[in-house]
Formats: sequence, structure tokens, C-alpha cells
Amino acid sequence: MAGHLHSEIEKIKKELLSLGAMVEHRLQQAMHSIKTADTTLARQIIETDVEIDQREIEVEEECLKILALYQPVATDLRFLVAVIKINNDLERIADYAANIARRFETSAQAPDKFRYDYTAMADQAGKMLKLSLDALVHWNVDMAYDVRNMDKEVNAMRNDAYDSMKKDIQKHPKMVSEIINMYLISRHLERIGDHSTNIAEEVIYLIEGEIIRHT
Repeated sequence: MAGHLHSEIEKIKKELLSLGAMVEHRLQQAMHSIKTADTTLARQIIETDVEIDQREIEVEEECLKILALYQPVATDLRFLVAVIKINNDLERIADYAANIARRFETSAQAPDKFRYDYTAMADQAGKMLKLSLDALVHWNVDMAYDVRNMDKEVNAMRNDAYDSMKKDIQKHPKMVSEIINMYLISRHLERIGDHSTNIAEEVIYLIEGEIIRHT
């Protein structure tokens, strides 16, 4: 029984990491569509978001099946509970990547001066996602804590974007819709950072057995 359980858990881990790789790629594509003004790529990201949704459902169903069949305890139970939560965070990150593509698609015809450079913020959010998944793969609590610390930088960048765009709205009131759309990209990136932090906190829970949310 224990051998079958651990085999199923290894399978779930691989499926979760595969989903994580897909989500990382979607985020990279979303930002690339903005950098290159590629509306075709943006539309592709939006239309294929359902693939991530389906994978998320499959992983959750597998976890629930294992819980029902094997009734795991201790570390195995913590792992499955954490996977269900991480799985949901990954799906939400993919949603935000699709939302970034939607915001760009909506504002694609805006003058270049109203397109803001999110390279640094996207790089930071992408690093947080990758590091949180690496922490899971390597069972590395230090990596997970590093992700938590990085979240402050993403929040600061979002605040800088808000201040900059508030000034632009005052100067160009006729472009308020385009500016707000571009601001929302920073909001989506900030939320990606938040969900990456959630993943890191689940890794800490897995390793240390301590819930550190809201601390």
C-alpha cells in the first residue's frame, strides 16, 4: 500500500511541475507579446488559457482520488494538501498572464508613449515563480523564504507604475482608458508575485510543518 501511495505521489509531483512549466511559459509569452507588439501571440495566449484550466482540474482530481483511496497521514497528507493549493495558485497565475495579454490587446493601438516598460517588474515576477517552483523541486526552505522577501520589490514597482500613470492621466485625460489598461498590467504582475509567494509559503509548510501566511 505504501509503495503504491508513494508512486502516486511522485506522479502528482511530476504533473504539478509540468503545469508549473506551462504557466512559466505563458507568462514569458505574455510579456513577449507586449515587447514585440505581437497581438497574434496575445490572442493565442487568451484562447489557450482553457488548457491550463483543464490541467488544474486534472491535478486536483488526482489528489482527491489519492486522499480517498489511501487516506495518507503526516508528510504525505501535508504534501497533497499543499499540492491542491499550489495547483490553484498556478492556475491563477496563468489567468493573470492571459489578462496581461487582454490588456495589451485592448491598448495595442495606443501611441507608444502610453506603453510602459514592465521589463524589470515582469522579470522579478518571473523569477519569483521560478524560484518558488525550484524550492518545491529541491525541498529548499531558504529559496522559499527568498521568494517572500522578493515580493516587496514587486509591490514597490507596482506603486511606482501607479504614481507614473496618475500623472499621465492628469496630463492626457483623453487617454485615460489606455493608461488604465496599461496600469492594470502592473496590477496583474503584482498578483503573480503574490501567488508565487503563496507557493513559497506552501513549500515552507511542507518542510517545516508551520503555516506562515499573514505573518
